[in-house]
Amino acid sequence: MKKIAFIFTKTPHGDAGGREGLDALLATSALTEKVGVFFISDGVLQLLPNQQPDRILARNYIATFKVLPLYDIEECYLCQEDLVMRGLSSVNHFVLDAKVIPAETIREKLVDYDVVLTF
Repeated sequence: MKKIAFIFTKTPHGDAGGREGLDALLATSALTEKVGVFFISDGVLQLLPNQQPDRILARNYIATFKVLPLYDIEECYLCQEDLVMRGLSSVNHFVLDAKVIPAETIREKLVDYDVVLTF
């Protein structure tokens, strides 16, 4: 089976990219067990708790990230440098228990994937 990486790079609720990526991730997890999830750039904002998308009339899909372990999706990573750039280095609670790793390590891990999808 192919290893598939999902990379979230956009802010939540600004467009449909995050929601569509999450939907694709959940659908793909039913077909393969070799899935990795990476949150880089503005994508690190996807996992912040206490978001209020209803204020801009958007659907709150962020809580759905919590179910990824139930789908046996365990390889989840947040980019350390991108957290620092956004002033989030002191945040220690996200909606998903993702491992914070340096950008270089993310690049090294992505080499092992056959398919990389970016949202």
